[in-house]
Amino acid sequence: MEAAVGFEAARAGDAAQIAALVRAAYEPYVSRIGREPAPMRTDYAAAVEAGGVLVARLEGRILGVLVTEARPDHLLVENVAVAPEARGLGIGATLLERADEEARSLGLVETRLYTNARMTENLAYYPRRGFREVERRTEDGFDRVYFARPVADRAG
Repeated sequence: MEAAVGFEAARAGDAAQIAALVRAAYEPYVSRIGREPAPMRTDYAAAVEAGGVLVARLEGRILGVLVTEARPDHLLVENVAVAPEARGLGIGATLLERADEEARSLGLVETRLYTNARMTENLAYYPRRGFREVERRTEDGFDRVYFARPVADRAG
């Protein structure tokens, strides 16, 4: 019988594995962007301690990570990343659904996220998941594209 991927809150001991996963997931974009994307510089030990970090785990190995932050009118997805070898398994889509569930549980009606304009795969991926582009701006030296999707009509 094949083991199933489990989704759970990150634990304190997960920080190094999360950082390694994020590094592997974002490494292909460094040359396109011209420097490391912001998620590669996050202190994941502090993020896990603060809460708002969900992992996808299979047999003890982290295959995906979701970092969120509640804002007054939306849930911000600070990072969603999947291990390169686990892409195409639906882990990213499930993590985004979990973000919507979190937003609903907090009484928020929208999930928002952003990506770098040079991460063209994401510019196509997020609209396929129900996100609409709402803004483009340069922030912290990065050309970012912002997306949003309502969560109320996604209940189910």
